[in-house]
Parts: sequence; C-alpha cells; structure tokens
Amino acid sequence: MPGKRGHVQEGRRFAVIVQADDLLALSTVVICPTSRSAFTASFHPEAIVADQPTQVLCEMVGAVDARALGERIGHLTHDELRSIEDALVLVLDLP
Repeated sequence: MPGKRGHVQEGRRFAVIVQADDLLALSTVVICPTSRSAFTASFHPEAIVADQPTQVLCEMVGAVDARALGERIGHLTHDELRSIEDALVLVLDLP
C-alpha cells in the first residue's frame, strides 16, 4: 500500500451516535466522529459539543465497539440532529 495519506487524529475525541435508540443494546454503535478543525462542507454540519462549535464528520460514519465509548456528555438540538441527518442522506445517497 502507498504511504500514509491524510490526517488522522490520535487520542480520544468526541463522536455523535447516529444509531437508532432501539439498537443501542448491540455490541457496536454507529457514530460520526467530530473535529474542531475540519473544513466547512455540506457533509460537515456544525453542532455544539462540550460547549464548543464542532464539525460532525458525516463522511466518516462507522461502527465502533460500544465498550470504547466514554461518558455521554450531552444531547444535540433538534436542528443539529436534522443537519446531521441531511448530511448522512447526502453522504450515503439515501432517498
């Protein structure tokens, strides 16, 4: 494989759980990671996370082991959730 490309943040970071509540008992959880330094894009909606404006990286949606998640730090607003949903529809090409 070619050498390393792109930027990967090391260490702990916040994520937004985008999985249906009815499926939260599974061993994996579907999340979108976040970044405070990502570029603005239609697939990077902004949300306030830990009292800071944060980009939700919807193109990096993926499953993680539920045991790897830390404490829940809060909830998103209805508008933030709608923006994330719209971005996921775009990224995943959903109807």
